[in-house]
Amino acid sequence: MRLRNGKRQTVEERPKDVAAAPGPAVELRGVQRRYGRGAGTVHALAGVDLTLARGTFTAVMGPSGSGKSTFLQCAAGLDRPTSGSVVLGGTEITGMSEDKLTELRRSRVGFVFQAFNLLPSLTVEQNVLLPVRLAGRRQDRRRAAEVLAQVGLADKARRRPGELSGGQQQRVAVARALVTGPDVIFADEPTGALDTGTAAEVLGLLRNAVDTLGATVVMVTHDPAAAAWADRVLFLADGAFADHLEQGSAQQIAARMAVLTSRTGAMAGAAA
Repeated sequence: MRLRNGKRQTVEERPKDVAAAPGPAVELRGVQRRYGRGAGTVHALAGVDLTLARGTFTAVMGPSGSGKSTFLQCAAGLDRPTSGSVVLGGTEITGMSEDKLTELRRSRVGFVFQAFNLLPSLTVEQNVLLPVRLAGRRQDRRRAAEVLAQVGLADKARRRPGELSGGQQQRVAVARALVTGPDVIFADEPTGALDTGTAAEVLGLLRNAVDTLGATVVMVTHDPAAAAWADRVLFLADGAFADHLEQGSAQQIAARMAVLTSRTGAMAGAAA
């Protein structure tokens, strides 16, 4: 439970049929991801070890080509590492069958992407409940109303995505990510398509989900202002974590990124 503005926040319960497993939310152990063979092999991840506690907000940053997207895909079970292991909510997922992995992602992982990925033919409520429907579970309209209220869209349940602004559509995506009470929410550049003010509103929702709902958020971003909402920023370079910063300001994060980018560029130049 976190104190914010001097007031104790109340942690709301997960849906009754979703139980939180003990232990960390995410664990990566010696994770490597290689693409190609021989001289053309690309080492996207070069042995990542990471443990993320529940109820935390982590931002991942790095220069272009540092492995950010590959990290998120492996951590979320969207891609399989070449070696090493990934544990989500206490469950080892590395050797899971594709069917079991799909089932786990639908019920225990939430996703928020830069492209909102809403189905235009469905209502807002139906989009929010889509992970529940795909998982073959009972669609609880009260739960949909609850998460829509949490993101400030209680009156938009019957609307179609095309009737909403970009910021509102991303709020629907956040509600969809929250609806199953997931072990972890992975956000990939969630504010990349939004203006500064709307981005702050969406980031505030993710921050609030951590502070008041006990959610765990892992966000890949290129924006220091977005990363400043996180508890911790991890910096990737050449497929490995090279630095971190606890509760840094946007200015501190930008300065750290500039140093890392300069160092990475100098090493690439020397190698050439």
